[in-house]
Amino acid sequence: MSTFHLGRRAVLAGTAAAAAVAVLPMVQGRAQAAVPAETGYRWRNAVQGGTGFVTGVLFHPSVRGLAYARTDIGGAYRWDDRTDRWIPLTDHLGWDDWNLLGVEAMAVDPAHPNRLYLALGTYAQSWAGNGAVLRSEDRGATWKRTDLAVKLGANEDGRGCGERLLVDPRDSDTLWLGTRHDGLLKSTDWGATWQAVSFPAAPGATGQGITLLVAAGRSVYAGWGDSDGTSANLYRTADGTTWETVPGQPAGTAAKVPVRAAYDRHTRELYVTYANAPGPNGQSDGSVHKLRTTTGKWTEVTPVRPGGPTSDGGTDSFGYGGVAVDARRPGTVVVSTNNRWSLVDTLYRTTDGGRTWTSLKDKAVLDVSETPYLKWGADQPKFGWWIQAVGLDPFDSGHIVYGTGATLYGTRDLKNWAPEIRGLEEASIRQLISPPAGEAHLISGSGDIGVMYHERLTASPSRGMASNPVFGTSTGLALAAAKPSYVVRAGWGDHGNGAWSNDGGRTWAPFASQPSMAKSAPGPITTNADGSVLLWSFGTGNPGFRSADNGGSWSEVASFPKGAAPVADPVDPTRFYAFDTTTGTLHASTDSGRTFTARATGLNSGDTEFQLAVAPGRSGDLWLSLKWNGLYRSTDGGATFTKVGSCWASYTLGFGKAAEGASYPAVYMVGSTESITAVYRSDDEAKSWTRINDDQHQWGWIGAAISGDPRVYGRVYIATNGRGVQYGEPAR
Repeated sequence: MSTFHLGRRAVLAGTAAAAAVAVLPMVQGRAQAAVPAETGYRWRNAVQGGTGFVTGVLFHPSVRGLAYARTDIGGAYRWDDRTDRWIPLTDHLGWDDWNLLGVEAMAVDPAHPNRLYLALGTYAQSWAGNGAVLRSEDRGATWKRTDLAVKLGANEDGRGCGERLLVDPRDSDTLWLGTRHDGLLKSTDWGATWQAVSFPAAPGATGQGITLLVAAGRSVYAGWGDSDGTSANLYRTADGTTWETVPGQPAGTAAKVPVRAAYDRHTRELYVTYANAPGPNGQSDGSVHKLRTTTGKWTEVTPVRPGGPTSDGGTDSFGYGGVAVDARRPGTVVVSTNNRWSLVDTLYRTTDGGRTWTSLKDKAVLDVSETPYLKWGADQPKFGWWIQAVGLDPFDSGHIVYGTGATLYGTRDLKNWAPEIRGLEEASIRQLISPPAGEAHLISGSGDIGVMYHERLTASPSRGMASNPVFGTSTGLALAAAKPSYVVRAGWGDHGNGAWSNDGGRTWAPFASQPSMAKSAPGPITTNADGSVLLWSFGTGNPGFRSADNGGSWSEVASFPKGAAPVADPVDPTRFYAFDTTTGTLHASTDSGRTFTARATGLNSGDTEFQLAVAPGRSGDLWLSLKWNGLYRSTDGGATFTKVGSCWASYTLGFGKAAEGASYPAVYMVGSTESITAVYRSDDEAKSWTRINDDQHQWGWIGAAISGDPRVYGRVYIATNGRGVQYGEPAR
């Protein structure tokens, strides 16, 4: 993952002047309280099969079958060996704690198998909150939390380094935490409180700081990522107080940043992977070295040095990333390349302490039948990329796992590999559609992995990502309300930026043409009720374009508010709507998108975020979410809006099948009726709300999209920013 994703689904965003609108009565001057759910909801992931960057994997050294994984924006997980599934551990983090869904580092205690520690914090930027440490004595079932006074960066450069968190080998109550900008922190009460301690190196501007902490016997080693390639980048302490530069350490570009380290207790050798940049991007050189801790002797054991030629005339550039030692076999080590795009990344394995190496990719057989999207529209999957997380089971020498930018592969025999990803779902969801008819109940658009057609919610889509063309990040997804077999999508792609489907999203064809700006700024797209007209927007300051021949040709719509996201009326094919993000004005078209005119004005969010939704089966029934300025409704096609008094904040809103005996669709909202931001359902047109999520199911920031299922009452789909698609149904 790359940035904090603010997705859109039939929504609009912008700033505007203050609104002068009618307000529905509120109870005693405040929004009505939500009614507690009577029967509760059951929450699950709609299975995609990973899709995000697994930045760390850690086998417990003392307990067979116990392992943990971390991700850059999707939380942490524990492996359940009985069910072969990952169990999410951080879904309880709520809206205000969205920045804690990125896991910077994790640690286990060899002497206390039930203890687990997580260092959380997605961004170190000024606009992000400080980090926190979670500690558990029951393997992550329950937590105690300590808020830090420093920022962490689980989704920044260097997020695959580590681990930056360590239980001291001398004392289980003592922990070390390496930070990016604030040096070294220490806790002597197993993570309850933290203090800065003296460290030889001063933080630099690169934002790396301490890249790794590793125990080697009774000593602790720390990697330093702000080195210039000539100064020291590896330090150690033997007494837990005094830190010193490790003598004789490698220098130069290929050993500029220590990425990861692992200690072979049998041979008393410390293996360190290096690169010229922290990764996962930007590495072009690297090396592997080992230190015999008993003598201080360094030996370079790099499997293959970067810089050689490739068959296409290029240069084989890459760095080194993950490293793991075999707890059962002295001198057996696995390391990974990283950012090797030309020849594709691999794992190298040695059984003789690094004198000789074998590439495990060369004879690997990859089975991605459970997660077909890993073929990326090709015939065969690739071994992987962004490999910085490598784990070797301390109880099974044949069991190796490695994380990629999209999954976690594993083997039990060093030859046959398959994703070991069940239960671990990390995706930033941008758009959601639940069609009123057809095979699939869900179509989703994501950051990084485009669009997926979910025939079943319990298995990764059999067709993988939507192809022809394949997108990276999806920017728009819509269906024709009166002809749901017709679906359109837009996104970032190398072979076209828009496509259409006539079979409900099962198969796709690219538009025959596209506006020139589509390649550099693809944006939201929609189609009218009968699928005869397309409207495509291209971001702030850019005009909208219209096609009446299924993308064969496009014409600019001069009166379309620049940068707005078009929304189609679900009944009348001549009507479209768009919100002007600069003036707070609702614009409408009644001539099939040829021209737009202003209607309601003065709608103010006080921020840059708007979301506009249209009730299914009703012409001109618009709902406008203005974040903490509330929810507004228009029943006259946007001519006037009335403020809804039953909630004080609304971030995203969608519709589903009506309750038994009700004539209006169920309304689903991420918003606030009292103090917290939660997920709500209304069966009476937003007169009252029932909270349907609970404190253990919050998933951080969930403001991109929400949709009910038009065929199943009570079922709702939620777009999360890192935990994929969550769907809930009333408990039976």
